[in-house]
Amino acid sequence: MALLDIVVFLGFIVAVVGIGLWQSRKEEVRSEHGASDYFLAGRGLTWWLVGFSLIAANISTEQFVGMSGQAADWLGMAIASYEWMAAITLVVVAFVFLPTFLRTGIFTIPEFLEHRYGFASRLIMAIATLVILVGVPTASVIFSGAKVISVAFQETSLLGLDLGDITTACWIIGLLAAGYVFAGGLKACAWADLIQGAALVVGGAIITYLCFDALGGADPVALAATATTADATPEKLQAAGAIERFMLLNQGSVEEGGKLHMVRPASDPAIPWTALIVGLWIPNFFYWGLNQYIVQRTLGSKSLAEGQKGIVFAAFLKLIIPFVVVVPGILAYNLFNADLKREADRKNATVLAEFQAGAEKVFPFTPEFAKENPAVAALVYQHNSARVGPDATSVAPVPTDAASLAVANAALVNSAPSKGVAVATRLVGYDYDAAFPTLLKNLLQPGWGVMGFVFAAIFGAVVSSLASMLNAASTIFAMDVVRPAWKGASQFALVTVGRVCVLVFVVIACLIAPSLGRPEFGGIFTFIQEFQGFISPGILAVCLFGLLVPKAPRFLGWFGIVLNAVLYGTFKYTLDVAFLDRMAICFGIVVAALTLFTVLKPLPQPVVLPHNTAFDVTPSKSAKTWGIVVCVLTVLLYIVFW
Repeated sequence: MALLDIVVFLGFIVAVVGIGLWQSRKEEVRSEHGASDYFLAGRGLTWWLVGFSLIAANISTEQFVGMSGQAADWLGMAIASYEWMAAITLVVVAFVFLPTFLRTGIFTIPEFLEHRYGFASRLIMAIATLVILVGVPTASVIFSGAKVISVAFQETSLLGLDLGDITTACWIIGLLAAGYVFAGGLKACAWADLIQGAALVVGGAIITYLCFDALGGADPVALAATATTADATPEKLQAAGAIERFMLLNQGSVEEGGKLHMVRPASDPAIPWTALIVGLWIPNFFYWGLNQYIVQRTLGSKSLAEGQKGIVFAAFLKLIIPFVVVVPGILAYNLFNADLKREADRKNATVLAEFQAGAEKVFPFTPEFAKENPAVAALVYQHNSARVGPDATSVAPVPTDAASLAVANAALVNSAPSKGVAVATRLVGYDYDAAFPTLLKNLLQPGWGVMGFVFAAIFGAVVSSLASMLNAASTIFAMDVVRPAWKGASQFALVTVGRVCVLVFVVIACLIAPSLGRPEFGGIFTFIQEFQGFISPGILAVCLFGLLVPKAPRFLGWFGIVLNAVLYGTFKYTLDVAFLDRMAICFGIVVAALTLFTVLKPLPQPVVLPHNTAFDVTPSKSAKTWGIVVCVLTVLLYIVFW
């Protein structure tokens, strides 16, 4: 960075954190360190704070790294379903979930389960949520933020620290975020999110603009090598503008690898078309309606109307996100695929050293690795065949094309565990998680302040999301685990417990984070969604029953959560389907079981939930109108990119 970029970067970060802490300290003085203020911002968030805070908490390097990486790989625009379906999900949450949650006056979603089902359900959900929240999304956000730093600042040191080292970058990000939320709680998060949410959209738009500007001036011959159809010839690309080039390069059919389609084949391992019917709705409703670190913002709303308007505003912003995250990811492959290959070579180096040393393992690899490194892939295949092939005394013939070689090698690797042979880390052709960091490295020029602003927005997004997760995890531990066990705990004691938890949880997440770069996780975005399946279908099912079926037996709360975890874990290792379809199957079975027990053993009297009469629960008519507009726009976007 040039001096101006450094000034802009540091000035932005200091201003954002300073404003957040200043606002939170004012509230703390007034409320005498009350738990409501620290954990729920004193229940005083207005609609614009709620809306921007939802987006800033949600959009982080998890999206900029993970989602853009998936877009650069084979998914393309299909990954935008997570964003566009979320818009409709948010509208439903605003008018179905939120009114009940605010009326009951809860701090956490596990607390709602206690009101509806009993303490056992609250405790089980709290513990399960803590394990997943700290070990998966929190660790993932730390890793993806560190990925941006380590790729963009290779061979750079700061105060003696190597910024190119992923572990060092993880600890820098984790400790900075922990200090931020430790001091200010949700109020600090919300005010910082107001600025960072807007900066994220602007920063993403700058990157999108720079991508298309670079695409318009790129070498047509080099671009044609990345096209998904033979129709994108150098001659056609030479005569085309930037947007037309983007369409030509990626407009092929799904079978050809085209990336401008929302619908993928049923065999797609990430987002098959079947997932659009049921599977994708499950993580969406869980995330936006029942995930503590997101819901915590809406629970802090000043009134139901303010909460509903804020949620619908966030839904509108979700429609914009794919154009500043997914589209740049696709363009990263078109523009800088050689850089993505070099990053893959860096990741592969350790594995290849094992191979060359004659390790008693088998080595998986992707079709792209076989295509880019045919000689090495053939040697790896022969190595694997000699160890686990049908006849250990001879080596099977090497298939001639990359796709067939990868399929044949996968069969060998899959047979290895039954023969007691260890499986090494997978060799990859491209490091797609490096797509967005590569764009930053290649497109941002120092000296104008733009680099400083964009990096500040990205870094702020990491800190914002991480702070939100740590605040949510500390809230759950303090309010759902400690408060029920420590009946006489003061407000100050609960806040102190929460602050200590922030430090403990960030250390755990920082220890986990560096390992998430291993290829077997399948990309950071897939990793997050995959492992949340252990809790999301079960929690969604029991909460829906809690909201809609007043006579459902109380034991169903903990039973549905445990049943889903067992089913999902079993199907993960026995059922060869996409994880979203696996979620749908688990959700269907859990709902069927809950229905059966409700029919057989209904409660004699329906459960009556608490009613917080001091809270304004008048719904917003304008939010309902704009919610309908958001749903219509979502449908139109699906039609355009179908």
